Amino acid sequence: VARFEPLAGGDINKAWRTTLQTGQVVFVKTNAHAPQGLFETEARGIAWLAEAGALRTPQVLTSGSTNAGENFLVLEYLSPGRPSHGHDERLGRGLATLHRFGAESFGLNHNNFIGTLPQPNRAHHSWATFYGEERIRAQLQLGLHRGRVDSSLQKILEALIERLPKVIGPPEPPARLHGDLWSGNLHTTEDGEPSLIDPAVYGGHREMDLAMMKLFGGFPERVFDAYHEAYPLAPGFSERVELYQLYPLLVHLNLFGGQYAQSAHRVALSYL
Repeated sequence: VARFEPLAGGDINKAWRTTLQTGQVVFVKTNAHAPQGLFETEARGIAWLAEAGALRTPQVLTSGSTNAGENFLVLEYLSPGRPSHGHDERLGRGLATLHRFGAESFGLNHNNFIGTLPQPNRAHHSWATFYGEERIRAQLQLGLHRGRVDSSLQKILEALIERLPKVIGPPEPPARLHGDLWSGNLHTTEDGEPSLIDPAVYGGHREMDLAMMKLFGGFPERVFDAYHEAYPLAPGFSERVELYQLYPLLVHLNLFGGQYAQSAHRVALSYL
């Protein structure tokens, strides 16, 4: 390493624009307190997305830990830029291609993380079972352990898990999901192209990514229109958006507490 330059934007890890003695510039994430496997599973997730050839992702260079115990991940440095003409359409169509590429099952062959929380990915043949057990119940149990979920919310979530087969929508094959697609995990490159970073991948229902994109905003409507043109959504998608926003709401409840308990309570109750 010849030079480190700190980068802003992350609230979990430190990020650096790093110049090597060879002159190569790379992106480095570091975290002295990262859960075991955090960066390794992120690297596997990036490579899994790249297999689809749908949207750009940074090349994974290496991951590991220093002698001092600092965990790190080294990626290709993608210089940032402004969206070029047609950026939103390419993002929507690229996301449709990624989802169509598919996955072997609802789940993944390894567990990973969403933020710093463990994300179990035990495979299931049924989307209702996967969403109920690996997403809602897993966060419910974590919330009970952390004291973030009270008995009222527990009762509502357990009832919703039983009701899921009736409200999840028409059957669809497993889609290849980014898994944490809020606007901060979309990076625009120097040439104005969309690229995906910081995934929490698994095989799941494609409406999960789209619902997450709508939870905190930041994606123009043209992205969703282009997606629908390339890969039309099943009837009733708009009525299921909040159902699929429940998982990230529970994640945020377990990470931050506060008002997310009320939001999760309201959303879950509305599907009973």
